[in-house]
Amino acid sequence: MTIVFALSGSLILSLTVIPVIASYLLKEVSHEEPWLPRQLQKLYQPSLLWCLSNSKIVFTGAAVLLIVTGFVFTQIGSTFMPTMDEGDIILQLEKLPSITLAKSVDLDGQVQKSLLKNVPEITTIVSRVGSDELGLDPMGLNETDTFLILKPKDQWRMHSKEELIEEIRKVMAQTPGIAFGFTQPIEMRVSEMLTGTRGDVAIKLFGADLAILNDKANEIADILKHITGSSDVFAKQNDGMQFLQLTIDKLAAGRLGLDADSIETLLRAQIEGLNLGVVQEGIKRTPLILRGSSNTANFDNLQITLPNGGHVPVTAVAKIEKVEGVVSIGREKGQRFVVVRSNVGGRDLVGFVEEARKAVEEKVKLPTGYTVEFGGQFENQQRAAATLTLVVPIALGLIFLLLFSTFGSVRQAVLVLSNIPLAMVGGVFGLWVSGEYLSVPASVGFIALLGIAVLNGVVMVSYFNQLKAMGMDILKVVTLGSSRRLRPVLMTASIAAFGLIPLLFATGPGSEIQRPLAIVVIGGLVSSTFLTLFLLPILFKLFGLPKESAS
Repeated sequence: MTIVFALSGSLILSLTVIPVIASYLLKEVSHEEPWLPRQLQKLYQPSLLWCLSNSKIVFTGAAVLLIVTGFVFTQIGSTFMPTMDEGDIILQLEKLPSITLAKSVDLDGQVQKSLLKNVPEITTIVSRVGSDELGLDPMGLNETDTFLILKPKDQWRMHSKEELIEEIRKVMAQTPGIAFGFTQPIEMRVSEMLTGTRGDVAIKLFGADLAILNDKANEIADILKHITGSSDVFAKQNDGMQFLQLTIDKLAAGRLGLDADSIETLLRAQIEGLNLGVVQEGIKRTPLILRGSSNTANFDNLQITLPNGGHVPVTAVAKIEKVEGVVSIGREKGQRFVVVRSNVGGRDLVGFVEEARKAVEEKVKLPTGYTVEFGGQFENQQRAAATLTLVVPIALGLIFLLLFSTFGSVRQAVLVLSNIPLAMVGGVFGLWVSGEYLSVPASVGFIALLGIAVLNGVVMVSYFNQLKAMGMDILKVVTLGSSRRLRPVLMTASIAAFGLIPLLFATGPGSEIQRPLAIVVIGGLVSSTFLTLFLLPILFKLFGLPKESAS
C-alpha cells in the first residue's frame, strides 16, 4: 500500500508540480556529461558494439543463464514467512494427562528453578497452566505455556538464539516425564488463529475410533522424528486420564426408596454444585451455588440421605471403580481428529512437508475411513502460493495492455516484457547464495522487480522509437539511443538498490522478513540492468521493428 500511494503521488507531482519547478530552475542546460557518466560511457560503448557484432554469443549466454537459473530455482525451496525473532521464547510443557493441578504447578516450579539456575540469559519466567476462566484457550491441567524473558543479546554467552534454545534443551533433558517444544508469543497466537494448531507443520489424522487415532498419531510422530529438519515433534497424549466411574444399582436404590435421577443430582452437587439462584447487590450479580465438601479421595464414604431420614454410604447403591479414558475429543469438519505437530529447522518448509507426506503414505497403513491432512504454516504457504499464481498473471496481462497502448505494437510490448525473466536471474541467484527461501516477502520482491525491469525497458524502447522517427538507421538508433539512456537506466536501478540496502543489512525486529525482499530486488536489478543495456538493444535491432521499417 505504501508503494502504491507513493507511486500515485509521484505520478501526479511529475505531471503538475515538477514542470513548474523546472521552469524556474532550468535556466541554462549543459549538454556535457558529468565525469562519472563519461567514464562509464568509455566502458559501455565498446562493450555494446562488441555485443551487437556477436549477438549469437550473447543470446547463447543469456539462454544458458536462464536454464541455470531455472535449475537453481528448484534448489531454493519454499516457505511461508521467515521466522521473525520476537526476542522472547515460549517453552511449551506437557505432563501426564492424569496429573493434578497442584502437582502440575509443582513441576512447573522445578523447571523454572532449573532454567534460572543453569541458563543465565533468562531473567524472568512466567508460566500459565490450564485454561482461563473464559475458556478461550482450551488447555488441560497438564499443559503449560512458559514465557522466558531474555537478557539483551549483547549479554549472552552464545551468538544466536538457536544456540540458546539448544542450551535450554540440555537443561530440559534432565527433567524426565515432560514433553516440551519451543515457539514465540506472537508466532504461537498467529498459528492458533490461522490454523487452529501450533507449529510449522500440523498433521491432522481424521477417523472414528480414538484408540486407532492415538496409535496412528504415535506412528506418524516416530516417522517425523527421523526426517531431516524436524524439531519439537509432538503427538498430544490423549489417553491415560483417570476417572471415577459410578454405576448405579437401580434395584438397590429402589429398595431404599431412591431413584437414579435423585442420586445423580446429589453426586453432581458434590462435584459441580447446584445453581440455586443469583444474589443481586445493586448492579452486582453473584451466582449462588451449593456444593458439597467431599472430594474424590473419600468419595467411597459419601453419605446419602434416605427419605426416612436415615443415611447409607454411596457404595450401597452404586459401584465405584477407577477407569482410564481420553483427555479430550477434538472435532473438525464433523469428524474426530488428533494432531501431530512439528517445527522445521535448517531446511525449507515445502520440501520437509513433501518428504513427510511421502513417508507417511508409505509407512502408515490407515484403515478405511481414516484420512490425513497437512496444515500449520504449510497451509498458509499453500494459500499464499495459490494467490500469487492468480495475481501475477493478471498483473502481467495489465502491464502488457499498458505497453501495447503506449507503443501501439505487440512486438515492442513483448520485447519490454522479455526483461522480466532476465530480471529473475539475479533475484534467484541472490536467494540461493544468501541461503534464503522463496517466501511471501521474496515473492513481493519479485513483483516489485517486475515493475522496475519493465520501466527500464520502456525508457530504452521509447527513446529508440523517437530516434527512428527522426530518420536514423536501425544500427545508429540502438547505439546512440543506448548511450544516451545509459544514465537514466543506471539511475533508476541504483536508486532502488541503494534504497533497499538498509533492509539488506538490518538486524532489528522484523529484519528477517524484510531481508528476502531486499535480496531479490537488489540481485534482480544487477542482472536486469546489465541485460537491459546489452541484450535489449540487440533484440530491438532484430525484432523491434517490422522488416520494412527497420530497413
